[in-house]
Amino acid sequence: MDRCVVLVDAGYLLGAAASLLAGDPSRSRISVDHAGLVQQLRDRAETETGLPLLRIYWFDGAPDRVPQPEHRRLRVMPRVTVRLGALTRSDGRWAQKGVDAAMHTELTELARNRACSDIVLVTGDGDLLPGLMSAKEHGVAVHLWAVQAAGGDYNQSEDLVAEADERRVLDRAWITRAVRARDLTGLCAPAPAPRPEIAAILSAPLPEAALASAERAAGTTAPADRTAPEEPAAPAADGHGAAAPGRAVPTPKDLAGLRGPAAAPPPHPAPQPASALRWSSDRGWVERPAPLGEPPETASLPTLAHLTSAEQRWADREEDITTVGGDPFEVGQVFARRWLERLPDPHHIQRLSVLYPRVPHRIDGELLRYAARFGLLAHKDDQIDEHDRYAIRAGFWREIDVRAAAEQTPAPGAGPATP
Repeated sequence: MDRCVVLVDAGYLLGAAASLLAGDPSRSRISVDHAGLVQQLRDRAETETGLPLLRIYWFDGAPDRVPQPEHRRLRVMPRVTVRLGALTRSDGRWAQKGVDAAMHTELTELARNRACSDIVLVTGDGDLLPGLMSAKEHGVAVHLWAVQAAGGDYNQSEDLVAEADERRVLDRAWITRAVRARDLTGLCAPAPAPRPEIAAILSAPLPEAALASAERAAGTTAPADRTAPEEPAAPAADGHGAAAPGRAVPTPKDLAGLRGPAAAPPPHPAPQPASALRWSSDRGWVERPAPLGEPPETASLPTLAHLTSAEQRWADREEDITTVGGDPFEVGQVFARRWLERLPDPHHIQRLSVLYPRVPHRIDGELLRYAARFGLLAHKDDQIDEHDRYAIRAGFWREIDVRAAAEQTPAPGAGPATP
């Protein structure tokens, strides 16, 4: 069959590009225009082989083989097929598992079934040597492409180079058309002050202190076995976003237990502090008793699912795949923007903004489930990434603040608002 196929080892291509442009093989050191890179691969393959492209196979690793945002974008591009292996962490370094085997299988099957006459391999791994030799025995011409190595070193297996029918080098000029080094000049600068959203969460009162304050306000005293300070103690965030020495930051469990069943409710319950964040359950919506349920002003807030039609849901998914990068702060902003655009009653915005930084339980659970689509909130080194949770909610509140401020700003030329 007179067609060409491109097999790309993404770990090699992007790792070598990072070494060339940033001096470090870590892919976090570069930003990639995947659509542009795929088009460049197609154009060059068709030019050098003189044949139309059948397909580009993109082989990469992902934690638990769960597609990451870049894989979601790639697999909906025309003539692109994504194959994922596992990405595991060992001795503090990430390693791909199963990617070489998948490339070997695809290479030999394409040749055996005569699906193409030319195959372009973008890889440097010598483990593919048996597959390359098998493809040649089936009459397929194998083109081996290398990324220009930093400092004149070699970044491909010598045996692989010797067996290839054609060999080309993707030089710096070709790479920089779709890949660039990230600007990391600010890494050595002092750490910026924490975002006000996160600082407010960290300054929430400790459960013991807040409970004692509520009991005193209601004219009751703490039980004999409970020791409470005379004044409520609140952990303050230092300039680096961490709690001040000697004071613990309240955990979600602590805050949820602020009004738990173990505490005897006072005759006249004091309002819960506005800075106490209501965390949702990872298992979704959990019905709570009346004292712990949502107050009337937030229980009436509609969720995004209730406001979204089937057509909008399809459009949202397309946007998630093609344009949303997966940064936690950005994910929170996207969710809030959609929710705000579909609200039937603008008064909901002011009703929600006064609850800052507490996110209503129903909306918060939906927000975190949405973030999970992008691989956020996943286990990292056996621990849930709490920083991502803070960043997701910070992005959500940033959009709410912007819209609330716009609602309060009078239009140019309009007179003062009447009471």
